[in-house]
Amino acid sequence: MGLFDQFKNKAVQSVGSAVDNTVRQAAQIVGNHGETISFSSLPQDLSQLQALPHADLQNPYGTAALAVAALCRYGESVDDCIQMLNYLRGPRPLSPMDLQFLRDRLGGKEYVPISYFEGTSPQNNYTPSVPYRITVKRNPYSEHGADFLTLYVHSSGADSDRIVEVRRKVSTGQWFLWEAKCLSDIRKPAQQDPWA
Repeated sequence: MGLFDQFKNKAVQSVGSAVDNTVRQAAQIVGNHGETISFSSLPQDLSQLQALPHADLQNPYGTAALAVAALCRYGESVDDCIQMLNYLRGPRPLSPMDLQFLRDRLGGKEYVPISYFEGTSPQNNYTPSVPYRITVKRNPYSEHGADFLTLYVHSSGADSDRIVEVRRKVSTGQWFLWEAKCLSDIRKPAQQDPWA
């Protein structure tokens, strides 16, 4: 291969690489999206949740935010929390296994869901700012077919984002909670951490 051919091949590879990077960056910009949802207060029961702006479940980000808000009620009233979650789950209420999962994940760790709201940190014992604000994000890989979305929320007590999955009901266009994979352990609040 002559010098000219070598130069031509390198130039083609360089242009191809630049195009690939540009396409990849554009896909990330288009695919990355987030919404910050605000609540003046967190819902204490089903009627309060249903009175909130996103309770029509037409916005998948709103559904995810409402799910986290409902989970915050678990420590004070398991029944109210379950009623709100069942509303958000629509035609697929919590199973006995789901209820056991909530007991396992939130028993003594009621601070986990509140850690997704702005202003919280382990140092302030996960005390959120008011109004309560939570950012729900998606990425280029969030869509699973036309009717499933994997959304992400960030806990101030964790290093990586956590998942809330929603599913669209075709007949109504509503986005229902499918799975709340956001209840893994996080750093303990300072008042519970003997090393803080």
